[in-house]
Amino acid sequence: MQSFKEDFSLAAGSYLLNHSVGRPLKDAEQAFSQQFFAPWKASGVEPWQEWLTVIDQFTMSLAKLFNGSAEEFCPQVNLSSALTKLVMSLPQLAHDKAVVLMSELDFPSMGFALQKALPLSCELRFIPKELDITEANVWQSYINADIDLVFVSHVYSNIGQQAPLADIVDIAKSKNVLTLIDVAQSAGIVPLDLAALQPDFMIGSSVKWLCGGPGAAYLWVSSQHIEGCQPKDVGWFSHENPFEFDIHNFRYHPTALKFWGGTPSIAPYAIAAHSIGYFAELGSHKLREHNQWLIDVIAEQFETELVSPRLEAKRSGTLILDFGGKQQQVLAALLRADVSVDLRSEGIRVSPHIYNDMADVERLLSVIKGCR
Repeated sequence: MQSFKEDFSLAAGSYLLNHSVGRPLKDAEQAFSQQFFAPWKASGVEPWQEWLTVIDQFTMSLAKLFNGSAEEFCPQVNLSSALTKLVMSLPQLAHDKAVVLMSELDFPSMGFALQKALPLSCELRFIPKELDITEANVWQSYINADIDLVFVSHVYSNIGQQAPLADIVDIAKSKNVLTLIDVAQSAGIVPLDLAALQPDFMIGSSVKWLCGGPGAAYLWVSSQHIEGCQPKDVGWFSHENPFEFDIHNFRYHPTALKFWGGTPSIAPYAIAAHSIGYFAELGSHKLREHNQWLIDVIAEQFETELVSPRLEAKRSGTLILDFGGKQQQVLAALLRADVSVDLRSEGIRVSPHIYNDMADVERLLSVIKGCR
């Protein structure tokens, strides 16, 4: 099997924290220098036109990765900002008694953003965290005709579970409910085909499995909704022609870039575009296959300690282990052995990437065995 270790900057030990921050490509610094610093240093004119090609590369790489259109993607500084801009732009949420549905298992930042961005008349309704969000019937029972928008995390990092996206989108469409997908924890490691799934909106980031660093998030808006969205948080790069400079004549950009805002950052996207391009070429299915193979090898060694799903269709790219009273002992032993994992409420999180191999798994298992 091909090894990808030589493509990435990897410290000594076994790095299995890819649900948190992915490792950078070895040529990331060179690509960043060429795309960001070179136009700035080598030219006597302003570098904006060359810098903006970085954004084109970013959106085109995302389009290839997710099988969407580059014009449907807009760069964002983070998911909270993207979510806030989106919900404030939707006329469907402006009416009295509008309802947005999400799970109590969603990342708290998403709930915080929704609580502040939604109109006071809008209800934020929750699916209780005790329910199994891998089951379509749970979503079926909560997506009712009075729901206007359902927020869905593709995967839930603290429990290692995957939501049944296709079923959820189908259920929502049958009830005329908008769908907003959060792919922060799944982008790159769990394949998602926008053309096949056909959700309404999507938000994501580059810092985890896409190994693109922080600050390069994105908002995807289905082409059928772009014209109807009316963003409130705008700036000159939300304009149809940012360089027109007529303060009396604002016209929304005809693409998803209407959500862009003021003077944009370029540096984070120079790093992320390069990395996303690498993974888009490689293909999410290949990453998923490798990740799940290594998870299977680990899962086979545990019965009661495995608390994330055994069934591949229900699990994310993260395996979670709970050793009860020995949890801290196991965690400390792993850290001493330079096996990078972390601990959350449900257990120790282990997330193998394309650059991890059997040697990493064997080191993990050997350390755990020594604690039992």
